[in-house]
Amino acid sequence: MTDIPRIATPARTHAIMERFGFHTKKHLGQNFLTNLDVLSGIVAAAGVDEHSDVIEIGPGIGSLTQYLAEAAHQVLALEIDEALLPVLDETMAPYPNVTVENQDVLTANLRALIEQHFDGQHSVKVVANLPYYITTPILMHLMQIDIDFESITVMMQGEVADRLTAQPGSKDYSSLSIAIQNQMTVQVAFTVNRRSFVPAPNVDSAIIVLQRRAEPLADVDDQAGFNRLVRGSFASRRKTLWNNLQQLYGKDADTKAAMTAALADSDIAPGLRAERLSITDFARLFNSLQKQHVA
Repeated sequence: MTDIPRIATPARTHAIMERFGFHTKKHLGQNFLTNLDVLSGIVAAAGVDEHSDVIEIGPGIGSLTQYLAEAAHQVLALEIDEALLPVLDETMAPYPNVTVENQDVLTANLRALIEQHFDGQHSVKVVANLPYYITTPILMHLMQIDIDFESITVMMQGEVADRLTAQPGSKDYSSLSIAIQNQMTVQVAFTVNRRSFVPAPNVDSAIIVLQRRAEPLADVDDQAGFNRLVRGSFASRRKTLWNNLQQLYGKDADTKAAMTAALADSDIAPGLRAERLSITDFARLFNSLQKQHVA
């Protein structure tokens, strides 16, 4: 099927949009890829082959979907914009292994959709060109639902990719860095110039490949409580860890005494800022706070 004309050439993209009278919607973060090398690179980075069933988030006019369909066993594309459904009906007509559902990934019952459309005999991968405005909520949602994706390969704003891969002490290191790295391995496959899109966004992008760790890096018995500690510690980046902990857990004398003991027990200076602490540092602090009945 590789002799089928490519959707993602600039000329064909414009022709499809003109024929259907479609205009990209800024509030949905619609930017369509028109770089064939990038599209084939995404499929390669995701390791999609005939043994893969793929969930694509936001297929748009089908630029990436076409490449996924030609490589994968099955493709389930979730498109939130009803106006794109007739477009996808046409562009995906040559591909019987593609199903398009008019659903929002944040509210869809992914487990039910997987059981409905996939045979359970192939690995399930997520591949997406994510809208910039909702990248983080989608990633956190995919991490938190109880589905064993083999991998999650997504295009995102370069600045968000920097945060996902940031290490302690860097300006990009944040609670998001820890939330993702605690649960997943993170690899930057390659970067994408903004001129590869129609319309062109204001920033460059990056392709990130995530795979779930066998066990989280943080050795704690309450991941939700650990996440709360991390978020609270970064609540005001300019404040010290001590000040953020007081804001999170309280300022009464007993709580402050317990937090002081926990910091000493975990060998962490209260005057440090959160960006200096590694995931294992936070895990050690959380466990000490639990011993003191604070966290």
